[in-house]
Amino acid sequence: MILVTGSAGFIGFHVVQALIARGERVVGVDNITPYYDPTLKLARLARLEALPGYQHHRIDLADRDAAAGLFREVQPRGVVHLAAQPGVRYSLEHPEAYVDSNLVGFLSVLEGCRATQPAHLVFASTSSAYGANAALPFSPHQPANHPLTLYAATKLANESMAHAYAHLFGFPCTGLRFFTVYGPWTRPDMALYRFADAIVAGRPIEVYGQGRMQRDFTYVDDIVSGVIAALDRPASPDPDWRSEAPDPASSGVAPWRILNIGAGTRVELMTYIEVLSEALGRPARLNLMPMQPGDIARTEADISDTRRLLGYTPTTSVEVGVRRFADWYCEYHGVSRA
Repeated sequence: MILVTGSAGFIGFHVVQALIARGERVVGVDNITPYYDPTLKLARLARLEALPGYQHHRIDLADRDAAAGLFREVQPRGVVHLAAQPGVRYSLEHPEAYVDSNLVGFLSVLEGCRATQPAHLVFASTSSAYGANAALPFSPHQPANHPLTLYAATKLANESMAHAYAHLFGFPCTGLRFFTVYGPWTRPDMALYRFADAIVAGRPIEVYGQGRMQRDFTYVDDIVSGVIAALDRPASPDPDWRSEAPDPASSGVAPWRILNIGAGTRVELMTYIEVLSEALGRPARLNLMPMQPGDIARTEADISDTRRLLGYTPTTSVEVGVRRFADWYCEYHGVSRA
């Protein structure tokens, strides 16, 4: 039995489907928070609940007793922890939501793993962890000590908490730093969805950083393949790790590691918008704006470790992935291409 938290979320929804497709039984956890319109989460959940082998629990992981009871009941063989309070800008106005979900909720997961000793805990971290670091491509072997948002700070805290629990209690932990995930069923607060809404409505798109920002856009199917490959390959202590020159990506005292999951390429935001506009068959009107607080100019993942350790190979170009998103968006919203 695999336990997937955040199963009605964007990435969790796709991970659950992939696990069930290969014959796993999955218990999903999601409390359907109203951070964005729950209608989309409920639509994802309805599809999951129609799958044989899926069982859903609607609990808040910050409820320690409920979380502990779930772990006792399920006794998971593996855990994929994707539940979190997402978003960078939301943290500027609602910091308490990040503490409750990303810190207290993650502690509940670690305590559940301590009690049940799964073969592996895989948890979502973020490319935002690199913060003020400007050395591209971003490597997990570089220190990540200067987060620019509370969201990123909570994810870095998750990585440290997992290391402590892996060391103290022996269950393997792998943190995956995701890079700008997109695709069908994405969150409506994500850039691609907001851009599509504006293009279809004929509204100008607010394009921050004058459209010159570059991102390592990663299609959700590639993210899922990385998550499942990580789950199948539990972390172990690194025999080459040296305490006098500690590697931030691994550990000599714990079965723990940090890996990037990205496409390994940079695409300019304007290109992303142009591909979407073409896929929707409608022109994009642009309102160019300066960078927002907490944004960074460029991201690019060093995925050499992920390739070597997991056999990970991203295969979906932005042109293909954005087209698939546009197909889903038009079907889901009943939009005809102009």
